[in-house]
Amino acid sequence: MCGIAGYYKITNRQNCDRRTLERMIYPVQHRGPDGFGFFLGENVGLAHARLSIVDLEGGWQPITNENRTLWIIFNGEIFNYPELREDLLARGHTFSTHSDTEVILHLYEEKGTQCLAELNGQFAIAIYDTRKQTLFLARDRMGIRPLFYTSHNGSFYFASEIKSLFNADLGIPRKIAPQILSEIFTFWSPAGEETVFAGVKQLLPGHFMEVTGSGIQKTECYWSIPFCPDEPGSRTEQNYAEELRELLIDSVRLRLRADVPVGAYLSGGLDSSAITSLIKHYTNNPLKTFSVSFKDKVYDETSEQQEMVNYLGTDHHQVTCSYNDIAESFPDVIWHTEITILRTAPTPLFLLSGLVRQNQYKVVLTGEGADEILGGYDIFKEAKVRAFIHSQPDSEIRPKLLKRLYPYLALSPTKSAEYARKFFATDAHMNDPFYAHRPRWKTTSGTHVFLTDEVKNARPNPVDGLEYLRNDLQGLDFFNRAQHLECKALMANYLLCSQGDRMAMAHSVEGRFPFLDHRVVEFAGTIPSRYKMKVLNEKNILKSAMKNILPGNIIKRKKQPYMAPDILSFFGDGEPEYFDHYLSEDAIEQAGLFKLTAVNRLMKKCRKKSRQGFRENMAFVGILSTQILNDKFINNFQVNQPAQLENVKIAKS
Repeated sequence: MCGIAGYYKITNRQNCDRRTLERMIYPVQHRGPDGFGFFLGENVGLAHARLSIVDLEGGWQPITNENRTLWIIFNGEIFNYPELREDLLARGHTFSTHSDTEVILHLYEEKGTQCLAELNGQFAIAIYDTRKQTLFLARDRMGIRPLFYTSHNGSFYFASEIKSLFNADLGIPRKIAPQILSEIFTFWSPAGEETVFAGVKQLLPGHFMEVTGSGIQKTECYWSIPFCPDEPGSRTEQNYAEELRELLIDSVRLRLRADVPVGAYLSGGLDSSAITSLIKHYTNNPLKTFSVSFKDKVYDETSEQQEMVNYLGTDHHQVTCSYNDIAESFPDVIWHTEITILRTAPTPLFLLSGLVRQNQYKVVLTGEGADEILGGYDIFKEAKVRAFIHSQPDSEIRPKLLKRLYPYLALSPTKSAEYARKFFATDAHMNDPFYAHRPRWKTTSGTHVFLTDEVKNARPNPVDGLEYLRNDLQGLDFFNRAQHLECKALMANYLLCSQGDRMAMAHSVEGRFPFLDHRVVEFAGTIPSRYKMKVLNEKNILKSAMKNILPGNIIKRKKQPYMAPDILSFFGDGEPEYFDHYLSEDAIEQAGLFKLTAVNRLMKKCRKKSRQGFRENMAFVGILSTQILNDKFINNFQVNQPAQLENVKIAKS
């Protein structure tokens, strides 16, 4: 894992300068604290901050090919690189390192953009061709690793994090995009390629881009999540379970490849328990596990974690998270997320990666992705129950099934069947491509009462931002549509980014995701919905695949989504001092994003009672995170950079 950055001078054709590259790469040194590398070309500059995991001595970047016509910087891992390297050697390629980075370069040299189809990994890639004067950028299929870009004064800039773009040239406009803020206060994340900062975009998952000297930016999708269930009766449930297990075993083995020790997160839920159990049963990797516990027992899963620790005999380490821990770390978390968030959930993961780094580990395997591809979320249950009710809308019995949802919530909307029916009611028909998500969006969009009219009017109907997905959803049943939308709109733009990559890399830790191996994802897309969720038994096929290597209690346990205390974290044990700075009346009015009277009413409500409902929790965390974002990136953007970087290697064309 690493941080990358660079720029292409399109209209201002002159040699790139090292100082600009240093300004870009230094803000992401947390992604690569082991050293810096630079390429200074005629029109293009590349910068790299290294976290050494593979080929510790020889894997410095940028790397070039034999005739120095191609230069690469790369953030991520290619897990099948030894096999690819052997094939390339057999075809006459010459290598100067044993790194996976050089494998990408030679594969691109031979196959161009088609090389992406052969890579099994998580990556953000930049390759410059000095002959064609073309900059090639690519992002992995699922969007595990981020890549952002913008243009300013005739130059094209790209980087792993947005702060690098802003630090490249302080003249680059920095402004919150009101239409994207409206989307986040509806979907929890931006809908597509735009970010919360106007003029800054992300390269979408499964896409590549080519930038030429004439300024042409060509973007193309090379892979999309496939949901093509097999015909009924073509395979048995047991067949699917067995193949899923074999694919996961191989995925885990590949993701243990490293020249440094590899650990694992262990939450006590099915997904992380499955990954740690596969490591224990099918590899010789020493098993060190890490988890987060909560002082608030509503969110704590220590007993389940300990059951798995005892079952597997792992060397286990735990960090305990209090309300104050979340409140104190929250501004730092927003500096790393670089986006408005509506939940505090990333914060305990920020603390967890700190624990991993304290134990001298750089790499952990985690269970992200299983819920999306194998049908684990309650939103899929909601859709299934709602569809069942809609088939007999006059039934008095069927709505009672809604009471089966969210049993773990203290303030569950399903305790009353009639209230639940109203809570989930929408005008959406089952043929609506966004059918499953309408109730969630209705609930979240209740936070719009806090937005100023300017923000709300910037995108009156936030769902317009998802129109680019409509064609992808055609022909799928409501269950697979829900999965596809969850993967595209929330997983990549929030869970894998703000909650995944950013929180791990904040402490120079690389997360690896066996469930998001593209072979596993493609196979999951062939599994019929009825096997993924059997009646209302979520991730049924995964449970079948793991039943012989996990304790019965873990298999049978009802899913409890990972959550953290929101408003309670800021008001439960007293208010943090920074409220006076970020949430003062002057700060709210200066930002111009939220209605002052509405914010004041919310603050008064929270001070009176710190345990609030969905809308209040999302609104408060969203307002606070946005105000912090506005302060750190708009009003007072500053990177304290040394006069000269240390441990630097420079290459020139």
